[in-house]
Amino acid sequence: MVYIALLRGINVGGNNKIDMKQLKLTFEELHLANVKTYINTGNIIFTDDSHPVQELSGMLEAAIERDFGLSIKVMIRSIDEIKVIMEELPESWTNDTAMKSDVLYLWDEINNESVLEQLLIKPDIDRVIYVNGAILWSYDRENANKSGMNKIIGTKVYRKVTVRNVNTARKIYELMLAAES
Repeated sequence: MVYIALLRGINVGGNNKIDMKQLKLTFEELHLANVKTYINTGNIIFTDDSHPVQELSGMLEAAIERDFGLSIKVMIRSIDEIKVIMEELPESWTNDTAMKSDVLYLWDEINNESVLEQLLIKPDIDRVIYVNGAILWSYDRENANKSGMNKIIGTKVYRKVTVRNVNTARKIYELMLAAES
């Protein structure tokens, strides 16, 4: 099975620095196969058929603590779970000078459409879609200061998500598809 490990809060603002080549070795030492990292923000694609998926997060969190001395949350999603998210992501959403679009991957404990009730969503500015496993959020850059997305940092919900822009999310899926074939 092809998986993505999404690490929360590494290599951000000079904090929780982890070298991707070393991280790849950590995954390989756990006998995970076809390990590929993508950019410095903690996106690791791999294949595995020998560990129960429920054990992968804890196993990787322990290995990262051992090898890097950091307590980092690791979210594991299968290619099938990512496919569901990508099928709902509007093709017109971009991350460029005109538009800001993100995928907020949800930890299991808040993965429910009711999570939207805990967010400040401004319907005239924010375009927000809940899909199993994620919140898709987009707004025009000219409205960046008015978007409810700015209010999520520091909330209970924010501590239970890991965010990637749509360009990164699409590339991750592309790399997962390549690993599958």
